[in-house]
Amino acid sequence: MAYPTAVSREIAAPAQKVWELISDLPRMGEWSPENQGGAWKGGATGPALGAVFTGKNKNGIRRWSTTVKVVECQPGRAFEIAVTKMGMPVSHWRYDIEETPTGCAVTESWDDHRAAWMRLVSSPMGDHSGDHAKTEMAATLAKVAQAAEG
Repeated sequence: MAYPTAVSREIAAPAQKVWELISDLPRMGEWSPENQGGAWKGGATGPALGAVFTGKNKNGIRRWSTTVKVVECQPGRAFEIAVTKMGMPVSHWRYDIEETPTGCAVTESWDDHRAAWMRLVSSPMGDHSGDHAKTEMAATLAKVAQAAEG
């Protein structure tokens, strides 16, 4: 169930291995151009339904943190997080993984949940468009592929 803003990539590695990389949120900074990793909260030590994570992000000179909650967690198949800032919805990021004869196909998708006023206020601080998200997703999946295939 990918969101409308999505990028897919074939990866020559087992679906479970790829899922383990993308669901390891403290390591997401290794793959994502914007996310810098972060830390599990409330006793969570890894991906699990309902687990909470504090994410660190950067874009140019801007730095910010978000609260992330795991809302879907199917090892080897799907991983989705809901992102909030100061209790307000920001976005959902989702990964769907399908086995293929040569490894797996991964679709990363994004859905913007910000209120209109929040989009307006944040626009001077950087591009938060679907096109920008697609560029970021393509870069993320390329690095995930490199790590999984290497």
